[in-house]
Amino acid sequence: MIEGSTLALVAFMIDPLTFLATRRSVSARNMTFPGPSPEEIDKMIMVAARVPDHGKLTPWRFVVFQGAAREAASTGLAEMLAKRGTEQDRIDFARTAFTRAPVVIAVLSKAAEHPKIPIWEQQMSAGAACMNLCHAAHALGYAANWLTDWWAFDAEAKAFLGIAAGEAVVGFVHIGTPREPPQDRPRPSLANILTYWRG
Repeated sequence: MIEGSTLALVAFMIDPLTFLATRRSVSARNMTFPGPSPEEIDKMIMVAARVPDHGKLTPWRFVVFQGAAREAASTGLAEMLAKRGTEQDRIDFARTAFTRAPVVIAVLSKAAEHPKIPIWEQQMSAGAACMNLCHAAHALGYAANWLTDWWAFDAEAKAFLGIAAGEAVVGFVHIGTPREPPQDRPRPSLANILTYWRG
């Protein structure tokens, strides 16, 4: 297991570009305790909220699942599927929805029609908040995994989780201590993703 404080120390010993270039998602199933403290969660949310926000609309918000709330949310989703007569393997999976990592933070988009600011821009701001949250977790020495699943799109599940009808789930960010050093994966070649406009 890699201690969060050790990872944080390493993170602050490298330059910012290297830090950003080495961030790596870690499977929620590969996380363990300790998770971030309430003070660290506050720091992460403050960083997550420092994103471009055209018109200062604050078109996003955050919901934290920790402690017993993780089990309650997971159990409720599992019972919801059981009442629908869903396959047992999906019920079992839902029963761990919020318990795979010590903390899960939902990032919600509140994008709405505006006379000057397109919904798309508001949604992108929420996506940036989600990414900032992942970077903030990494900076504090934790692993993060940006996930969605059926409960991000199911109306009954969203209502159960306290998500308003007009809100969209950008992601459920799972945060914890990695059980082992994260391994990188193949990245796209710049030749495949970069062009220069020549006019």
